[in-house]
Amino acid sequence: MSAERRVARPQVLADVSEWVTQEMVVALCISSQAAEQLLVRSLTLVHRLPRTLEALERGELHSGHLWPMLEKVAPIADPKKRAAVEQELLEWMAGRVTTPAQLGAKARRLGLARDARDEAARLAAALRERGVGVRADRREGMAVFDALLTIPEAQALLDALGRYADALDDPDDHRTRGQKMADCLLDLVLRPGENGLRPVQAQLTVVAGVRALLGGDQPGEIGSDPVSAEMVRALAVALGLLPAADADTDRDADPFDPPAPSPGPVDEWSTDTWPEAWRAADERWWAEVEARALRGEWGGEDDPPDDVLARWWDQGPPADADVADARGDTNSDDGPHRDPDSAHDADADAAPLPEPAGWTAARRALEAASAGVAQLHRTLSHARRSVADAQRADEDDEATWQRSPAGRVTTAPTDLDALLAASRSQREALAALLDASAGGTLLDRPRIAVVDELTGALLALTDSTDLRRRAIAGLGLGPPGPTAGYRPGRALDRFVRARDRRCRFPGCRRRVPLGGELDHDRPYPDGPTSAENLTGYCTGHHRGKHQAPGWRHELAAGGTLTVTTPSGLVASTAPPPF
Repeated sequence: MSAERRVARPQVLADVSEWVTQEMVVALCISSQAAEQLLVRSLTLVHRLPRTLEALERGELHSGHLWPMLEKVAPIADPKKRAAVEQELLEWMAGRVTTPAQLGAKARRLGLARDARDEAARLAAALRERGVGVRADRREGMAVFDALLTIPEAQALLDALGRYADALDDPDDHRTRGQKMADCLLDLVLRPGENGLRPVQAQLTVVAGVRALLGGDQPGEIGSDPVSAEMVRALAVALGLLPAADADTDRDADPFDPPAPSPGPVDEWSTDTWPEAWRAADERWWAEVEARALRGEWGGEDDPPDDVLARWWDQGPPADADVADARGDTNSDDGPHRDPDSAHDADADAAPLPEPAGWTAARRALEAASAGVAQLHRTLSHARRSVADAQRADEDDEATWQRSPAGRVTTAPTDLDALLAASRSQREALAALLDASAGGTLLDRPRIAVVDELTGALLALTDSTDLRRRAIAGLGLGPPGPTAGYRPGRALDRFVRARDRRCRFPGCRRRVPLGGELDHDRPYPDGPTSAENLTGYCTGHHRGKHQAPGWRHELAAGGTLTVTTPSGLVASTAPPPF
């Protein structure tokens, strides 16, 4: 296998022969590509997701659940983090209706929180792959236009096309909303100067936690899709809501900042802090030690082979008689061999004999081998020191990050602790964001979601102005009060949509339409128009709640929706946690 081919293979196939897939082609009658995908999937489950494989064998998962686990959990490099995320997902799935799409969203959220640095690297790699393409559709004469974009770009594009379609107010136009959106896309791109479409402003709902805005790793949401904290902050900076400069440079000026922990004792054997001259001298010293060791200057009992080699090398090539002895030639044409001692005495003053044939080549080969061994020793020595330096640098980097405001914010147990760990400029930037007025790039004032730290349930949705008003009046926080009429008021409508975010029917991930679909659990006016009596549905499930015979929908006071099918199956959903 070529080096390029080996590097291009998935990591789980590093120790697998490339011919295994060919054998699978013969055995299973599938293509080489399908065989390799099956092999990768199988090895990944066995070696990286063993609990998932066990759950699949017990029937707790179906094959569709494997893709979110393989795509979102298996890539986590740290085995401990990967095992923790896998276990938490399997426990979360137990006893509830979970579709692959829901599992994928949950897996991505956990991965963003537990493996933020690697997720950022994977996002950077994905950004380099963005683009557009066309693929054939199974329907004759049709094709699918694909665009690989970031989540905020895709969500904003979809919302803008929907608003263009909604602006086409023609009673004689019988196109569906989707058809109008497709035609608007063509008009805007292919005929930008020929259409009469008036500009629209896209609405993009961004949910960013305190820790995400302060530099931590807590993921956020854009259009109900989980995204990394880095993407949330980048969008906030692009919209002018957060400063672009690093806000962590003024820690010492903030009297509320906790003191940084002591860095601890300095490792006197570490070369990381040595001056450059010391490091160069250390390199020269080790090189000299290796050279002398290779020459056998320290050979002896601890290194007999090198000692023997050194003595042999110093003595030079053996005499002709010694060569004969080595060959076992005890006799010659002149008679029996003489005594070695007398032969040596007689020939002591004689000229040295020429080297036997091939001896020069042997010496040169030995010199080359010795040079190779020396180079190998030097390479291994440098490699060991490089690995040790890299490990120390990684440990120092992790320790430095944990002491930084971003590290303290990420590890803070609550949002209040995160605010205390933040620097003064970070808190000022957060306050400015909350005070931002509607208009400009914003369609609405930023809101504060007050959530239960244990369950993630939404308790209140407010803003900085309302917080000050409630503080002055001595009022507490909670959901907006009931609305007198059938339609919920603006504050109540905003709270219910923020609480539910997507259709509450078990397994559904469609968004709650902006124009309605907030259902009264107990029909109005018997039931109030309140947060406790309202549920967000998509259009289809809202209609099914009222028209499907034999189905029962029951909303509990805490927001849990229980659906019972005509055959007696029961499934419950709760508002998704923040």
